[in-house]
Amino acid sequence: MNLTHLSAIALIGLLPVPSLAVEPIKLGAVLPLNDISGRQGVNGMKLAVKEINEAGGVLGRPLELIVIDDEMNPEKGAAAIKQLATVNKVDFFVGGMSSSVHLAQIPLMKEYGKVTLWSGSASSKVERALKDQDWFFHLHPWDYQQAQGYLDGWKAISQKHPEVKIQKWFYAYEDGAFGFSTFKAFSEALPKEHMLQGAFFKSATSGGGDYRGVLKRAKNENPEIFVWAGYEADAALIMRYAKEIGFTPPLFIGSPPGWSADFGKSAAAETVVCYGAWAASMKDINKASRHYYDAYRAEFNTEPNSYLGPLSYSGIHILAEAIKKAGTLDTPTLIAALKQTKYDSPLGETITFAPSKIIKHQGLNRQKIMQWQNGVLQVIWPFEYATAKIVYPYQGK
Repeated sequence: MNLTHLSAIALIGLLPVPSLAVEPIKLGAVLPLNDISGRQGVNGMKLAVKEINEAGGVLGRPLELIVIDDEMNPEKGAAAIKQLATVNKVDFFVGGMSSSVHLAQIPLMKEYGKVTLWSGSASSKVERALKDQDWFFHLHPWDYQQAQGYLDGWKAISQKHPEVKIQKWFYAYEDGAFGFSTFKAFSEALPKEHMLQGAFFKSATSGGGDYRGVLKRAKNENPEIFVWAGYEADAALIMRYAKEIGFTPPLFIGSPPGWSADFGKSAAAETVVCYGAWAASMKDINKASRHYYDAYRAEFNTEPNSYLGPLSYSGIHILAEAIKKAGTLDTPTLIAALKQTKYDSPLGETITFAPSKIIKHQGLNRQKIMQWQNGVLQVIWPFEYATAKIVYPYQGK
């Protein structure tokens, strides 16, 4: 297959590599460039590749990053994997975001059997599809890990701040693999004494954009906590329609992989809570986070604000360190080296790999609870990473 047969897929670039008289180690990445998380994920990988190449590369060879835009479309995501493997002949697969896209890619990835360091995809459907695949290393927490982490976090917050009520929930979720599995995992983890209602919506990323119905239903239920799980494109519209119908729950939580750069500047964003692995405010409490933040700003002349950036950045450094330790690209030897990973990441955690429910090599097992305060995204839990205390109740206008 050549690029003329992939007109719907944008091959967005090959990172320049040092002019060394050796074959580069090729990394094939697939992410959506119509979403801020995908774009910043690519930037995080570019930054890591630049740092590694400037330090001499790996095993005397430069890294070359080849990125294809999946447009958050499963068919295009699968075609991108085939393109990278058969035409670009990459050595490894990296990147990733959407669970629906990844489900379409997995059959081909099984066929190629390349060592894969995947930054995204939270759906446990993805995990089930990857049972017994020793070549797959996953950084992002699975939906059930996230759900339990959020409940642990809210329990700890409500114990420390008794005014925060967490009994009655309403969950709005996008109608793809990410949304359905997120709601299912949360409903299974929520203690029976709590109350939960849920409804799905069509995300703007898949042709939707009218959230009035699901928001009116949520308002009628009068929850103590409202959560929506979708994408960047949904955020501003959800806030606009919530304001339109006067929906102001005590806790207003958004759970997309990333937010638009100017979301926190809107009056409606004040005290909105979100889930994620990293916030720029962590630069003041973590050395690795400070390095990532400063290097990203210097390289791209903008502030990083999606956690998929440092997560993808970490994935490239983890893979490079494992290749150095293995001394070869041989798959079994490299897998053994990756199993020994201990990487002090910008996310605050030291990333290691251990079995989850199904796969052998899972990295992170929870996310953080964060809140927009005066235009800045602050971490409020876990308390050891906190950059601010929770402000309650929701104060958006």
